[in-house]
Amino acid sequence: MSIPGIDVPGLGCGLAILRDGRLLLYRRLRAPEAGSWNIVGGKVDHMERAIDSARREAEEESGLRIGAVELLCISEQIIEDERQHWLSLIYVTEDFSGEARVMEPEKLPEFGWFALDNLPSPLSRFAADAVKALRERHLALSAAS
Repeated sequence: MSIPGIDVPGLGCGLAILRDGRLLLYRRLRAPEAGSWNIVGGKVDHMERAIDSARREAEEESGLRIGAVELLCISEQIIEDERQHWLSLIYVTEDFSGEARVMEPEKLPEFGWFALDNLPSPLSRFAADAVKALRERHLALSAAS
């Protein structure tokens, strides 16, 4: 059987959660990109819509209750030194309730809310793509108003 992300490209999802202009990031302990700061997310399960997977993963990893989400961008990560290849749909929301917390300490032991101009390092490629799209979205919204 093929392993998604290693033997064949994997399909992932993520959710950029914003509160008062700050982005929720968790530090990863496991590959890919162990030690990097990342938005919440994971693999899309077979027969699960990516948008539902993003919401589920976010709730499992953060403890937040997620409301409406919208597509932010698509991210492709090819991490040659880890033999990882992922194509990920990244969504964004400001519609949630509850307080973020560490739900999976063996995978994501710490988190924080970070301003887009004061992010921790290193960022995962997945999170960097989300941040780039968030900045572009902000510029577009500012120009429209």
